[in-house]
Amino acid sequence: MTADNSAQTSGSAVEKRLGELGITLPEVAPPVAAYVPAVISGSYVYTSGQLPFIKGELTGSGKVGADVTPDDAKKLAATCAINALAAIKERLGDLDRVTRVVKVVGFVASDPTFTGQPGVINGASELLGEVFGEAGVHARSAVGVAVLPLDAPVEVEVIVEFA
Repeated sequence: MTADNSAQTSGSAVEKRLGELGITLPEVAPPVAAYVPAVISGSYVYTSGQLPFIKGELTGSGKVGADVTPDDAKKLAATCAINALAAIKERLGDLDRVTRVVKVVGFVASDPTFTGQPGVINGASELLGEVFGEAGVHARSAVGVAVLPLDAPVEVEVIVEFA
């Protein structure tokens, strides 16, 4: 469950927790189109949809339920959440500033017969819960779609509140 291509520099409690979970935050992946990885508005950080990149490489492709197993897609959703945390850290400088994960939206490129989208996006939700504890409990949408950018099986966006 690691996306391990960048050293963590902060001594923050959240990053210590990530380390305990064996997770190293990656460099923020450059956008694949005309957008930025995350923006701040008021006391919220909104991430763009994050794909399951590790070391700049898409780690899976195809439709869940046909080309990708639900268990593999769940792991990819966790990778997307790790990438979202990297984008949030880039905006805030310190993940300890996060006071609450507010919302997660997950998209699953699904075979027409696949209906397990909530289980796939649990990969992101469970990871955020492990990292932030009670502050990681959030509202969520898990949506099945025909196709995602670069033929990724999953995409996850995250909204957090910060102080």
